[in-house]
Parts: sequence; C-alpha cells; structure tokens
Amino acid sequence: MSEPHIVFQDVHKSFEQKGSQPVIALDQVNLTINKGEFISLLGPSGCGKSTLLNIVAGLDKQTSGSITVNGQPIKGPGNDRIVVFQESGLFPWMSVLDNVMYGLLIKKVPKEEAKERAMKWLQKVHLGKFANAQPHELSGGMKQRVAIARALVMDPEILLMDEPFAALDEQTRMVLHKELEELWYETKKTIIFVTHNIREAVILSDRILLMKTRPGGVKSVFDVKAARPRQATDSVLVNLESRILVELEQEMEKILKEEFGHDYDLKKDSLRGDSDSHLGSDI
Repeated sequence: MSEPHIVFQDVHKSFEQKGSQPVIALDQVNLTINKGEFISLLGPSGCGKSTLLNIVAGLDKQTSGSITVNGQPIKGPGNDRIVVFQESGLFPWMSVLDNVMYGLLIKKVPKEEAKERAMKWLQKVHLGKFANAQPHELSGGMKQRVAIARALVMDPEILLMDEPFAALDEQTRMVLHKELEELWYETKKTIIFVTHNIREAVILSDRILLMKTRPGGVKSVFDVKAARPRQATDSVLVNLESRILVELEQEMEKILKEEFGHDYDLKKDSLRGDSDSHLGSDI
C-alpha cells in the first residue's frame, strides 16, 4: 500500500493588493501525494501551479490550511525538497562539475567525496565528458541536465520541477522526457512537475492534476495507466490527451470571458465549425 508523503489540507493562498481586494491564488486545495509518485500540475496561466510548488518548496507560505511532508508541517526550505526551475540557474564562472558539487560543499561534504558524487550524477545524465566545460559551452538541454544532476546529487526526497523543459525545442524535450523517466524509475523520488504541455504531462506522470482558473484548486485528477516506458502514440495516452484538452478548454474559456466580457460572446458567435476545434491547441 502506498505511503502518504505530502498532504494538503484546505490550503488557501491569497496575495494582498494595495487599494483593492486580495487576489486568491489557491482555495481549498485538498490532496495527498504518495511516496515515489510522479505528479504533474497542469492548467491555464495564473491558476496557482507555481504558487503551490513554491509553498511545498518552503519559498512561500499558505495563508491558511496545512501542508505536511512525512507528517511534519513545512516551515521553510529544506534539503529534502529541491527545485529545478525553467532556467538552469548555473553559476557561469564555475565549471559543470563545480556547479554540481556546490550544494554538497555548502553542506561541508569533503571535497573528494563531493567530486565523486557529482561525477556519478553527471554520468547518469550523460554529461561526464563535459565535467570541465563552462555553462556557456552547453546547449539549453545540456544545461537542464546539469540542473537536474545538481538537484539529485543532494539526494532529496522530493524533486520539484517548475516547467524545466519549457524553453527547449521539441526534439530536446523528447530526449529529456525519456531521461527523466529513467532517473525517476531508478531513484523513486517523489516528483511534482509543473507544465503547460498536455503531452509532456501524460508521457511523464502517474497522475495529472488539472487546476482550475483563479481561485486555483484541483478541478480534475487523471490517472495515467499506460505502461512504461511511454510512447506518445499509445492510444491510451492519445485518448487521455483529448479528455484533458476538453476540460482545459473549459477553463481557458472562463479566462477569455473574464477578460473580454460581452465582446467574447460576440466573437465566439462569429466563429463556428473548425475554429472552435482549435481552442487551446497551443496551450
């Protein structure tokens, strides 16, 4: 039986705005993530995906409700939770190896041990030959591999990934999907992965949490039951993509109505047939 790892109870987050009502980013989020699960957060921009991730990371705090890890409330950042961001955030003056070693040295791990552990993870992400390279000598995909190695070398229980592949071309993303799936399968880390890409979510996840437009919350939960390693052409995944897109379109329509008001209804009435079928195709 799966063991609960992260538990959200009635999580609410609002941001104060000078001279106006607070913005409610998250409202009544209740969720249990089990140890070793790969969870994707999917939804329209502004629905609270990154806010939720930042609260788990300890970089932000909920306004009310609770989030616990292994039964303990989150009180701030910790080595048990490491974030990989959209930008790799590598130190440009350090070599690839030094970037991966950095966190270990801060923790006072002996230099030789830190170097050995860092090289192990660079080899796992197929960058052992680039240990002495500088970040500017790497492609975007290679930089993200270094960022993943830098996170995993710290041996966190939870890996938090905020659109880590969003800036990469489609072919590079496909390669990194495969590599991340292999690393997750090997390490059994709990992963929370924020994305706007439906296909990316179905390829990688055990469960997909589709979030609703503000105030953010979980609209639907999709179990991904396709066998691993995943193939994008698998009919199970193709059908799941279609189901998710239908619900995502509904949330996007709410945003458009809020932004354009009556003008949105007039615009929609003038567009029939094939035009409607493309709503959300570039999400």
